[in-house]
Amino acid sequence: MDNCSALHVLLMISIMPGWLVGDFIISKKQHEIRSSKISRGSHLRVRRGWIWSQIFVEEEDPTPRKIGQLKSDYDTGDFTIKYILSGEGAGEIFKIDEYTGDIYLSQRLDRELKPFYILQAQAINRSSKQPVEPESEFIIKVQDINDNAPIFINEPYVSSIPEMCPTGTTVIQVTATDADDPMFGNNAKLIYSILEGEPYFSVEPKTGIIVTSLSNMDREARETYLVVVQVKDMLGLTGGYSATTTVTISLMDVNDNGPTFQHNLYTFAISESAPVGTTVGRIMADDGDVGVNAKMNYSLEDLEESSTFTIQTDPDTQEGIVILAQPLDYESKRRFVIAVEAINEIIDTRFLSEHEFRDRTTLKITVTNEDEPPIFYERPYNWKVLESAQIGTQIGTVYAKDTDTTNNPIRYSISKSSDTRQMFRIDPSNGTVYVANLLDRETAAWYNLTINAREISNEQLSSSVTLNITVLDINDNVPTLSQDYRPYVCEDTQAGELIELISATDEDDPVDGHHFYFSMIPDKHINPNFTIRDNQDNTASILARRSTFTQHDRTHYHLPVVIKDSGSPVLSSTTTLTIRVCVCQPTGHCPSGGVEVSLDISMQILLGLSVCLITLAVLSTLMLAVRKYKTLRQEKMGTKELETMEFSEKILSFAILETESSQTVPLRHPRQRERKLCREEVTTSIRMSLRHSHLIGPEDTVFQQFIMDRLAEADEDPYVPPFDCLHTYAFEGTGSVTGSLSSLESVTFDPCVSQTRDAGPHLLRLSPWLGATADETSF
Repeated sequence: MDNCSALHVLLMISIMPGWLVGDFIISKKQHEIRSSKISRGSHLRVRRGWIWSQIFVEEEDPTPRKIGQLKSDYDTGDFTIKYILSGEGAGEIFKIDEYTGDIYLSQRLDRELKPFYILQAQAINRSSKQPVEPESEFIIKVQDINDNAPIFINEPYVSSIPEMCPTGTTVIQVTATDADDPMFGNNAKLIYSILEGEPYFSVEPKTGIIVTSLSNMDREARETYLVVVQVKDMLGLTGGYSATTTVTISLMDVNDNGPTFQHNLYTFAISESAPVGTTVGRIMADDGDVGVNAKMNYSLEDLEESSTFTIQTDPDTQEGIVILAQPLDYESKRRFVIAVEAINEIIDTRFLSEHEFRDRTTLKITVTNEDEPPIFYERPYNWKVLESAQIGTQIGTVYAKDTDTTNNPIRYSISKSSDTRQMFRIDPSNGTVYVANLLDRETAAWYNLTINAREISNEQLSSSVTLNITVLDINDNVPTLSQDYRPYVCEDTQAGELIELISATDEDDPVDGHHFYFSMIPDKHINPNFTIRDNQDNTASILARRSTFTQHDRTHYHLPVVIKDSGSPVLSSTTTLTIRVCVCQPTGHCPSGGVEVSLDISMQILLGLSVCLITLAVLSTLMLAVRKYKTLRQEKMGTKELETMEFSEKILSFAILETESSQTVPLRHPRQRERKLCREEVTTSIRMSLRHSHLIGPEDTVFQQFIMDRLAEADEDPYVPPFDCLHTYAFEGTGSVTGSLSSLESVTFDPCVSQTRDAGPHLLRLSPWLGATADETSF
C-alpha cells in the first residue's frame, strides 16, 4: 500500500468521526499508534501495505493445496480483517481464506492453455465494512513441465538438387516446434538427427538443415531418396519426447550423357508408288538424360542421296523420322545408303567433351516395284471462282498420271458425297472442272470436292485428291439498316442534337471490308427538320436541324435514308425512318412508345372535325338550292328565246342608225389600239356574237372597239345625258368578274334614263318592248 494513500485514509478517519458511528472499531493500540504518528506532522511517511510473495503453481498437478498467502500489515491476527479474492479463476480455481489470507489451488492447471492468472485482492474491516488496504493486483504463474512432444511444421518436405553436386550442398531445412515453455529448463530445447538417409545426407542438430554427405550422386543410378529426420526435446536427454518426418529428395538431371545408337545399320523398304511425305522409318539414339538434356537433332550425311530423303526429330519421343522428300522410280534407282548423325541440342562441357555428345549410324533404304495408281501432281488443289460465274464456266483442270511404264489412260470423277447439290461437273477424260449450277456465296462460300482418278484398264488402282473451291464475292446485295430503328425526338430538342445513331449491314463480303455511305434523298428543297451526318465509320448520326418540336404541330416525321456500299457496282437502298415527337422525361427517356396526347388536344381535334362536318352539310344544301334555282330559270327562259333574238336584232339596228347619224369625235383614252375595226366589221361581229353574249368579256376586241366608238360619239352628241352618266359605257378594266356589259345582263335601274329632262329621240327604253323583268335593264 502506498504510504501517502494510507496517510490520507487516517486523516479522513480522524477529521470525520461522525461518519463512522459504532461500526468502525479499531483497537486502542492501533489508534494510539496512528494518532501519534499523525501528530508528528504530514511530512512523516508511514509504510502500510500488502505482504505477499510471487506465487508459482506447477502445471498438471491435480492435488488441492495451499500455494501462497496474502496479508495486510494491518492484520494483527485478531481476525478483524476479511480477505476477498477476485479476478481470473477466483472462486473456482483459486480460493482464499478470508481470515488468514491463505490461497488454495482447487483444480489442475495447463500452462499451454493459460500460462498465468491475474487476480485482485481486498482487505476489509469486518466491523466497519471499510477497506483497510486498497485493492491490489497480483499474478499467479503456471510453472511448466515437459508434457508436450515436438511437432514438425510445414510438412510434407520435398526438395530436389542437381545430380553430381558436391558435398555439403544444402538440400532443405526441417523445422519443429514444442509447446512447452522455452524459457524454463530444457523442455522446449530441440535437437535434430537422421534415422535414415546416411551416408548420402546429414542434418545439422540445432538448425535442422539437411546437406549432402556424398558427392557426384548419379541420377541415372538412383533418382529419389527418402530421408527420415528425428527431433527430440530436452536436448535429446532421457525422458524427453521425440517426433520424425520424412523428406523426399530428388536428383535433377544434368547433361552428363550423350546420344548412342544401338545398331550400326538400319534397313528399310519403300514402294516406288509412295507419295512424297511418306514416312520411311524411325531410328533412335539412346540418351540416359531426360528433359531438355535428352533432346537431340538428326542429320543425313550423304550429300548425294540426302535430297531424296529428309529426317526430322519427333519432339515427344526424340526419334529420328526418315521421310521421303522426292518421288521414287524403281526403274531409275532401287537402293539408297545414307549416314545418319545424332547430336544433343545442349552441350555441357563440364561433364563431357564435345565429341561425346554425338553418335553416327548407317541407313539403308530399298525401293520396291509396284503397279501403282495414278498420282496427282498437286495436293490439294485450291481454286477460286466468282459467284457470278455462269453455268458451263471452266474453273480449272486436275491432272493425274500413271507412273508405270504402261501409262494406262485415266478417268476422272467427282465423289457424289462431296458434291451432293451437283454444283460442279468434271470432264472424265481430261479432268477439267466446270460450273454446273448457279453459285451464291451467301449460301455457300466454299466447296470441298473429292476428285477420283482411276485407271481404265484396272479400276482397282485409283487415287483421290481434295479440290478446294472458294466462291469469290461480288456486290449483289444492297446494304440495309442493321436493325429496326424507332427514333424519337423530344419536344425540347435543340438544333444539332443527336436523335439516333444508325448503322448498316450487307450480306456481301468485300475483300477490303464494308464501307457504307449515308445520305438523304437529293432534293431541291432542304429538309428543314432533320439532317444526316456520315461518321465515316459505317455509322451515321441523325441530327435535328431546328429546335422545339411539338406534338401539337406534328406527331411524327418521315425521313428517307439512302445507304450506299463501296462495291463495284455501287448498290444502294432507301429506308424511310419514322421519327416520332415525344414528351420526354427529364432523363431524355420517351415513355409509352413516344406519343402522349393530352385530353385538351383530343377535344380540339374532335371540335375541328365537328365544325368541318357541319360546314360540309351547309355547303351541300346551298349547292342543291342553287342547282334547283338554275333549273327553274332555264325552263322559264326557254319560252322567251325567240323573242330575245328579235329584240337583239332591234338593238343592233338601233345602234347602227345611231352611229351613222352621229359625227365621229376622237375620244382621248389611255389605251388606244393600233388598229380600229371598221363600222361594218363591228356591226357584223356584234350581230354574230349577241347570241353568245355571255361569252363576250372585257378582253374581247370587238367589245373594246364598240365601247371606244360609243365614247367618241358621246363626246360630240349634245343630246346625250350628262357626263356623270357616262359610266353606262365605261370600260371596267381587265379581269372584271361582271362579264358582258350588254343590256341583257344589266339591271333595270339606269340613272341616266331617270333624268327629268328629255333625253331626246336618240334614247329609247327597250324594256317595254318585251315586258322585261326586274333583272333586265335598258341599253
